[in-house]
Amino acid sequence: MTIRKILAATLTLIGALAPISLRADAIEDFYKGRQMKAIVGNPPGGDYDNWMRLLVRHWPRFIPGKPSFIVQNMPGAGQIIASNFIANIAERDGSVVGLTERALPYLWLLGDQNIRFDPRNLNWIGSPEQTNRGCFVTSNAPAVTAEDLFTKEILVGGAGAGTSVTNTPILLSKLLGLKFKLVEGYSSAEHVVLAMERGELHGICQTVAGIRSSKAHWIEQGRLKVLFTLEHDPVPGLNAPTIYQFTKTQEQRDIISLYDSSLELGRPLIAPPGVPPDRVEALRRSFDAMLVDREFLEDAKRARFEITPRKGEKLQQVVENIIATPRHIVERIKSLTP
Repeated sequence: MTIRKILAATLTLIGALAPISLRADAIEDFYKGRQMKAIVGNPPGGDYDNWMRLLVRHWPRFIPGKPSFIVQNMPGAGQIIASNFIANIAERDGSVVGLTERALPYLWLLGDQNIRFDPRNLNWIGSPEQTNRGCFVTSNAPAVTAEDLFTKEILVGGAGAGTSVTNTPILLSKLLGLKFKLVEGYSSAEHVVLAMERGELHGICQTVAGIRSSKAHWIEQGRLKVLFTLEHDPVPGLNAPTIYQFTKTQEQRDIISLYDSSLELGRPLIAPPGVPPDRVEALRRSFDAMLVDREFLEDAKRARFEITPRKGEKLQQVVENIIATPRHIVERIKSLTP
């Protein structure tokens, strides 16, 4: 190869790499010295809040420019207030992220008018976990097995319209005849658990991780019984049946599958629509890197959080799949939930 050809090839390679280098420099320049907002739709001290504070302790190490974070709590309406803020008001420059209620795409599909955005337009960054959901009761409740619940009524707490804490017992009561009596008026799942501790309520339907976060040893100590979980397969370590063991028709199974589809979103972190793609990419890849970091994993273990990472691209596809659900299943489930 002649000197001229070598020089031409070198210049071509430099030209190809230059845009990548310039983009990387631009990302670092944007985030350097910046204070980012981390929005949480729950009060301080709840499981979403605890998750976010764990994440922002470590995430800056992996974002180019190493920005800082400030956590901002916006509780209310089952995290819809916070999610509407992120989707419609927050800066669209990559400086705002938030943990959102995993059921929001499902609720939007059902026509919830309080959700003022199309979930497909959000930028889904990733999730630190893939969750399991179940219904739990104190050991002195009238019903301590799923079979009991067909004949004995229990009091369960609700955390507001749109939350799974409220919608799960309503759906299963109407669909399968389980005798849940819902008591609303609690601002969060954590407050429902406190009411159980005070003896005001018998139970709650929420994520396994949420229960273990607020009352770490209750299941192991026998103070809390698992009636059932909502997955198709039994959850390892819980020794509890799945709700599908109590379904009788394919329609019942299809309805519960749609309702549970949001579990695939885990505990999703989002950014607003319209964030420049290179910044979305930087947030996603830095988030992925954090979730396999040893220091982060040790901190998560101390907080009793189990890390089962989900990439943002996977979450984006899950949202698309949820919204593609056949209308007859959507209409049937709408008749069964608030």
